[in-house]
Parts: sequence; structure tokens; C-alpha cells
Amino acid sequence: MINKIIGFIGCGNMGKAMLGSLISSEEIKKENIIVSAKTEASKEALEKEFEVKATNDNKEVAAKANIIFLAVKPHFFQEVIAEIRDVVSKEAIIVSIAAGVTIEQIEEYFGFEVKLIRTMPNTPALVGEGMSAICPNNNVLDEELKIVIDMYNSFGECVELEEVCSLFNYFGKYELLEEKDFHAFIALCGSSPAYVFMFIEAMADAGVKLGIPRAKAYKLAEQSILGSAKLALETGKHPGELKDSVCSPGGTTIDAVLELERNGFRNAVISAVEKC
Repeated sequence: MINKIIGFIGCGNMGKAMLGSLISSEEIKKENIIVSAKTEASKEALEKEFEVKATNDNKEVAAKANIIFLAVKPHFFQEVIAEIRDVVSKEAIIVSIAAGVTIEQIEEYFGFEVKLIRTMPNTPALVGEGMSAICPNNNVLDEELKIVIDMYNSFGECVELEEVCSLFNYFGKYELLEEKDFHAFIALCGSSPAYVFMFIEAMADAGVKLGIPRAKAYKLAEQSILGSAKLALETGKHPGELKDSVCSPGGTTIDAVLELERNGFRNAVISAVEKC
């Protein structure tokens, strides 16, 4: 159990995914969570859905919380930090989930030696299957970092990046990375649920075209993707090897694979990630 006051400033889709998963994990008591929302309607909705204290005052969250999640859009960061920095305790841990806002920028916005952890989660955190990157600045103590890592592990898995270099875990192999690799992580993990949901939708549309009722087509596509991902994770086999094992000589699957390649499937995915 984490005996800290946890604050969320802003609680959109990503913030709600994290909040819901943290509550479900029972690592944090609901009475130890405080959330700020922009409007009275969203405040009331958060109180009803999560049964936590909600407020329209960012300063109230900043003054009370030991760990403060900044879950507002990146273009609001400077404005929100200017609003709260005078009431934030020097011992509070600031956790950013903003894409593209660097540790150096956030430190500059606060104007003092803030304890800062830059992170990038993704929305599967809501069902305990998130993939997150975490990068502390030099003011964060090991035991403080462990608390935040434990929170992120409660709704999935995380990899740790350091401000200068990092250890990135990929099937047990470690490589040196820098904070700049957040950009690639966001494109590969932070945004990729949208790509997968599009793939599910397209598969279901194909199923409907072939006569399967839509609700059943979605279920079939979703379970197929879930099972395939789990197979890759748990066997550790190369995706190409797993693909080859499904493609019988002269069979239907290899025809489908060739059609995907003919239509630029692999190139479309790579281009999308690079664009992101």
C-alpha cells in the first residue's frame, strides 16, 4: 500500500486510465487521491465515477499532494506550472505524462530544484496492460523513484530511462538510450493503441463483409489480436517466425499476407510510426 497523497492535475483519457487502474490495484486508498478538473461538470463526473475528491482548483491539488501527476495537454504545461509552483512542496514528486515536454523545460518552468519524473504511459493501463517509460531527473531519490515505478507496474509494465542514458528492456536484453528516445517510445507505444484499434475495426469490417454479425466480428478480431500478442510475448520468438508458422505452403494465409504486402501494409505501419 502506498501511503502518499496522490494528486492528478487534469484528468483526460490518459489520466482517467491511470487513475482507474491505480484504484483497481488497491495500492492506493481512494481517500488519499485528489483530482482537479477544468469544469464543474467534469469534476462531478470524476467524483461519481471514481469516488475520489475532485476540485476545480489546481492549487489545492498541488498544495496537498505528495506525488503530483501533471496530466494536462503539453501546450498547457507552462501555464499550469506558473499557477501552482508557489504552493508545491520542495519534497513533492512531480510526474509528467506530457509528450514532447522535456525534463529541462519543466525544470525551467518551475524555477527551483524540483523532484521530477517524466513518463509516457498508454491507455491499456486502464486494464492493467499499459506500457510506460519513466525517466527521473537528478533530484529524485532511489526510494522515491521506486514508489512511482511500483505505481506504473500496477497497471502494466514500464521501462526506465535516465536523464543522460537508460536501460531499455526488450525481452531481457538491455541497451543504452537517452531521454530523446521518448519520441520513439511515444510513437511505438504511447500512440500505437490507436493503430491497433484501427486494425481491429478493419478486421471486423472484413468479417461483416463476409457475413459475420458486427458484434461477433469485433470480439473475434479482438481476441485474435490479444492471443497473438500474448503468444509473441510469452514464447519470445521472432514475429517473422510466428508468422511463418501460420503460413502453410500454397495455403490461404500466405495469400492474405501477400495481399497485405501488395497494399503496402508494412510500409504504412512504419511510415505512421515515423510520422508520429
